[in-house]
Amino acid sequence: MNILYSHRTKSADGQYVHIRGLTEALAARGNAVFMAGPDDFGTPRARPLDAAAGEGGWRSRLPPALHELGEIIYSTRAYLRLRAATQGFAPDILYERYNLFLNAGVELARERRLPFMLEVNAPLAEERAAHHGGLAMRGLARRSERRIWNAADRVLPVSEALARMIAAAGVPREKIVVVRNGVDDAFLKEADPRPVRARYGLDGKTVLGFTGFARPWHGLDQVVRYLASRGDGLHLFLVGEGEVRAGLEKLARELGVADRMTVTGVVQRADLPAHIAAFDVALQPAATAYASPLKIFEYMALARAIVAPASDNIREILNDGRDALLFAPGVEAAFFERLDALIGDPDLRARLGAAARANLLREDLTWAANAARVERIAQDLLARGRPGSRP
Repeated sequence: MNILYSHRTKSADGQYVHIRGLTEALAARGNAVFMAGPDDFGTPRARPLDAAAGEGGWRSRLPPALHELGEIIYSTRAYLRLRAATQGFAPDILYERYNLFLNAGVELARERRLPFMLEVNAPLAEERAAHHGGLAMRGLARRSERRIWNAADRVLPVSEALARMIAAAGVPREKIVVVRNGVDDAFLKEADPRPVRARYGLDGKTVLGFTGFARPWHGLDQVVRYLASRGDGLHLFLVGEGEVRAGLEKLARELGVADRMTVTGVVQRADLPAHIAAFDVALQPAATAYASPLKIFEYMALARAIVAPASDNIREILNDGRDALLFAPGVEAAFFERLDALIGDPDLRARLGAAARANLLREDLTWAANAARVERIAQDLLARGRPGSRP
């Protein structure tokens, strides 16, 4: 198939990992993928992860109302870019990664009568209202979100928890297909942790590990407090970067555990499996209620023992006591109890890690499998002929 992939993502973090993972897997299956994003136009291309990409700039200094107006205006520009793509590329399917106020896909799909698939990673009207500086035009944002969700022929949320939110916005349940995140083949191969443990002085320590771009809602301050409340021999290994780094390092100094915490900075994807393999316990201290955390799938693939909150979206992936230890979300004492259980029992860590990997393989939670799922949905839409009516 010819797939026109629309997005508005300039960042080079987990969002980009998802985009690259899926589009590369689609291309590997013989599909032609045409990228139409702010920094790419045409063939998908690799770029390094970068904590600063897409951050800051003059737009971030605008008042929320002006920033949102700029997003609305940008949608017209994105539509023109999509339309230009169709001049030399005859798409069979329009696939868009949802973003707030981005109506470009809706308009092009209607104009060209293309089947329209919409990937949704978060309820952005709600998320932006609560975080990221808030929303000035909340009512307009919610209406825009509902319109875009309802306009799609298929909506692909990353969790069942998010699917319920989309259905509550009026999207018929038969139009919603959950496609969770996944891993690529590099994470399924055996990784040697010894060079990483030697490089960071982790030999002889029990390593509590976390990967990714650390945000305030990840709850990593809890782990620093845990270190301070327990004896020597534990080490917090943060593989990545993020806006909370300075605050975590300050807290570690205040609590006297700065020498028991290492922050690597950004680690590129090729090197990430060996870093995760160096973990004794893999951490997801907190998660938004609708997310499908990439790191959890990567922990599973590398057979790490996982501690995570028992929220509905996490319980879609992991099973308490069988392939992970889960705790009541937001209850720090329960989190600490689960950490204690794993730290004191290497056999339990090995058993849970092996079961987590077996779960991932059984459910085929890979980008290759996701590409096949997307293909089947697209083929079904094409078989049905003319796309459904759109508002």
